Amino acid sequence: MFKSNLPRGIIFLLDMGIVSVSLIVAYFVRFNFTIPPVEVATFYYVIPSFIAVRGLSFYIFKTYANIIRYTSTKDVQRIVSTLLAGSIFFSVINPISFYITGNYVLPYTIVIIEFLLSVFIMTSTRMLIKILYIETMNPSKEKTNVIIFGAGEAGVIAKRTLDRDAGSKYKVLAFVDDNYKKSGKKVEGVSIYDTDEDLERLLAENEVQHLIISIQNLAPARKQEIVEMCLRHHTKVLTVPPVTNWINGALSFKQIKKIKIEDLLERDPIRLDTAAITSQLTGKTILITGAAGSIGSEIVRQVLRFNPAKVIMLDCAESPMYDLELETNEMRQGKVTEPVIADIRNQERMLNVFRTFRPQIVFHAAAYKHVPMMENNPSEAILTNVKGTRITAELSDEFGVEKFVMVSTDKAVNPTSIMGATKRIAEIYIQSLNKKSKTKFITTRFGNVLGSNGSVIPRFNKQIESRQPITITHPEITRFFMTIPEACQLVLEAGAMGKGGEIFIFDMGKSVKITDLAKKMVQLSGLELGKDIQLVFTGLRPGEKLYEELLNNEENTIPTHHEKIMVAKVKEYDFDEVKQNVDELVSLFNAQDNINLVRKMKEIVPEYISNNSVFEILDKEQEMKSA
Repeated sequence: MFKSNLPRGIIFLLDMGIVSVSLIVAYFVRFNFTIPPVEVATFYYVIPSFIAVRGLSFYIFKTYANIIRYTSTKDVQRIVSTLLAGSIFFSVINPISFYITGNYVLPYTIVIIEFLLSVFIMTSTRMLIKILYIETMNPSKEKTNVIIFGAGEAGVIAKRTLDRDAGSKYKVLAFVDDNYKKSGKKVEGVSIYDTDEDLERLLAENEVQHLIISIQNLAPARKQEIVEMCLRHHTKVLTVPPVTNWINGALSFKQIKKIKIEDLLERDPIRLDTAAITSQLTGKTILITGAAGSIGSEIVRQVLRFNPAKVIMLDCAESPMYDLELETNEMRQGKVTEPVIADIRNQERMLNVFRTFRPQIVFHAAAYKHVPMMENNPSEAILTNVKGTRITAELSDEFGVEKFVMVSTDKAVNPTSIMGATKRIAEIYIQSLNKKSKTKFITTRFGNVLGSNGSVIPRFNKQIESRQPITITHPEITRFFMTIPEACQLVLEAGAMGKGGEIFIFDMGKSVKITDLAKKMVQLSGLELGKDIQLVFTGLRPGEKLYEELLNNEENTIPTHHEKIMVAKVKEYDFDEVKQNVDELVSLFNAQDNINLVRKMKEIVPEYISNNSVFEILDKEQEMKSA
């Protein structure tokens, strides 16, 4: 019955029939069901005129062109506008007719009654057909139950989006909102509840397939509570995107996405000292190394908000740099940004960069960061993480850079890997250089960032999508996590507050057990662990720790004005001694003797104890000497 569309001509004739019936009914209502002969006598010119005007207005406004079963509020608006145009025409022509003939073409009361009847019948018949179509194609008993969390404007729009998408077979069972004032009320016929007990009962008593979170600024802790409750009842959680992401200001069903694990690891928004950051960055020339990486590119985005004079985006990765250039051009920041392909390990190239652009602030994010990869390539780790940092730092000193902010890692604390040890050596070098330089050298140290290149979450997502086993190195392994924007905001904040020589450490929140993380990701995907997908433990990789640390055993911290940033109290080093050790370490590169390279690293960083690595032999060698 509803599978084929009614021809336009038929719809046009039906609409004409509706307005004609409305006209006759209007006459009967106006004259108490006894139409005077004098009025009947006018029908010979009234009815043709009426049909001509209504027919012409329907043709002009194309009211017959829409598919009735998909009637929307815009279609209803078009019907009202079309009928109103015809009624206004009669209202305007009546005085002219009265002046010429002494009679109205159509009495004003008839015009009003016919307009109201026509609007009511035309819209109600269309809505009736739409309802019948929806119910025929998607019977209520076959519809999927949905709960919407948030009974505000976004929640109502989400409901209307589901209603409009008839093929999805969704039925909004209830709204839930933390605002108790809305409790007991209804929105578009759907009841609103306000407590967790209500939500728990709704989930327990009904087969709810989805819960849609429509609130944009829901606190992370509250979001976590809701998701946990839904997962207990095997209900998938979806989220409505920010209004800025809606297409042409309208929400599409396809934009309502599954909640991601990143959403559950978020924390409350950071309060930044924007005045201090603005003072430091506005109107300045800023060099960002490693600008095409996940951290570097976000620092670029954040820095651009503070109206710098120039941002030098430096990286040796051509394709990612090209993508970043396109992005900044789309942000209309192309005149401010300058993409530079360069290797921080190349002294002459970096000298030319500093000589050409004369940066005032340097954010040093360039580094090799993958632990197992660097464990197998220690000479390259030294060349980039140590020599590259030394070159960039020395040039910053030489060219009078105001501040040099280095992005370090929690793996530099009590390092067990080549990567961590090289980053610790880089920390030591710029800290000691700070003592003799007018440049303020600052270190920021934090753990894993969500969604960065090579992090566990993108890898787990790929494994879940392809139904491959999720590989975890150890059942007890834990990590700290922070979102990329949050980490970069804190880097800017620390850079603004730094006086030189500090190692700032960030509050990373609670350490997350990777096994629990993987299990939750499986639940969020709607799969069942052990049935649809497996967990496989592969063993710790070379240099990998079970637990990450943010502070050395001999270190402690002092608070700052920002509750999420602390200053580490660390051992101080003599620059000349550090420089000699670093020069000797870098000079060992050409020999490509990994054992001697790592031996020298352990000499510079005595707390560096290899873990699950071929270089453990050097630790045993040292133990024997000490015995």
